[in-house]
Amino acid sequence: MSTNDSLFEAFLNQHDSKAWDKTVKALAPHIHEVDRAATQIWFAFFPLDLMRLLQSAENLEELERKLQLQGKYFLKDQIDSSHEFLYGHAYWPQVKTAVVEFAESNASPDSLELAAQIRSIANRVALKIGKEESVLIGITAVAFMTLQQVGMAAFKTAPGKISANHRISKSSPEKIVEARKRDDGQGLFGFLRGDRKEFTVNFNENDPECKFKLINTQQITTAAAMDKRDHYLRDPRCTVNEGPIPVQCRSAACGTCWVGILGGQEKLSDVSGREGQRIKEFGYIDTDQPKPFIRLACMAQAFGAVTLVIPPWNGVFGKFLKAQRSGDSETQAAGTR
Repeated sequence: MSTNDSLFEAFLNQHDSKAWDKTVKALAPHIHEVDRAATQIWFAFFPLDLMRLLQSAENLEELERKLQLQGKYFLKDQIDSSHEFLYGHAYWPQVKTAVVEFAESNASPDSLELAAQIRSIANRVALKIGKEESVLIGITAVAFMTLQQVGMAAFKTAPGKISANHRISKSSPEKIVEARKRDDGQGLFGFLRGDRKEFTVNFNENDPECKFKLINTQQITTAAAMDKRDHYLRDPRCTVNEGPIPVQCRSAACGTCWVGILGGQEKLSDVSGREGQRIKEFGYIDTDQPKPFIRLACMAQAFGAVTLVIPPWNGVFGKFLKAQRSGDSETQAAGTR
């Protein structure tokens, strides 16, 4: 514990990635459906293990090259914006203020269980602003992790603003969930299209222009490539004429095209053996679920409308982290012989 850490920061810093994984799983049943997947996606987008690797690097530039990092992977540079795709983002100012006030009070956490402490703060904010606790739990968990990664000074001085056009908060959470589940109508004679049915892929719910069409069974990146707008001006990782999803290959080799699935997981093909293996090697997610909330868009075929979110970075740190842990284990084992 640093002499400058508050009791609350010291409490947070006791939790490693495994403790956080356990916490997010414990919170999931209590998070409103509108943010249940979104919260898990955010934690995949900003993993604690990656940040600790970067913070402990003796030569940061060399490590960034080794991990093949591209895009915006430092949470400290996007404290207020990293969670724009959460419905609870609309209440970020209130949640951020509540977390700062509690941390600065230097009071002991209400519970030694991280999940219980997150729910406690979420409940305080919910009572204060007259909203359901369930729509605040996810964004409160995000606030806790953000504080742990960036530190109190950066967390406190961030403006605490929400996106100017946060469209999803203008509807009820129930309507957002319903909209994500809805498929496109195929018209009066849609049955004649057969496998040529078209569906909408929404890649930013806060912008009505951020959509493209997908033909039934197409891979997501194949469909995205038909969107010829200048997406590379928004995200330099995008390639000219390849659409809004960054992509460097179409064989699960680069990891550039990973996406989070906010709605429509059940409308995607099962993860193939190669996709599942590569996602773990990249470090994006470690799961054996057939339809997880993190996918490689070049591998995932869609059979209906899908709502996704594009992460602000990509890289390969899973294999590096595994090797590092293996090396640490061998070192420890050698010390006991």
